[in-house]
Amino acid sequence: MVLYEVYKILKRELSEEEALRATAQIPKASVVPLSGTLALEAADISLEERLALADSIVYATARFHNAGLVTTDRDLEGLPGVIFLSKKRG
Repeated sequence: MVLYEVYKILKRELSEEEALRATAQIPKASVVPLSGTLALEAADISLEERLALADSIVYATARFHNAGLVTTDRDLEGLPGVIFLSKKRG
């Protein structure tokens, strides 16, 4: 899910080359399967925080693993454990 999101956004906003360069780094991190428990937690978070499917799964996964979540996604801004980075313009 993260691979999809990173590639899509970077290709749209920068270039395919930059998107491929960034997504090449993702397999170096842990890949977490979406278990039933995690899916239910994501659904609860989605309802509570009014998050979309992908955002709720990524956020639930970070919370489950006690990991910080670094993002430029404004829908996640302000949630506990989220480190929000504003996109540079110009």
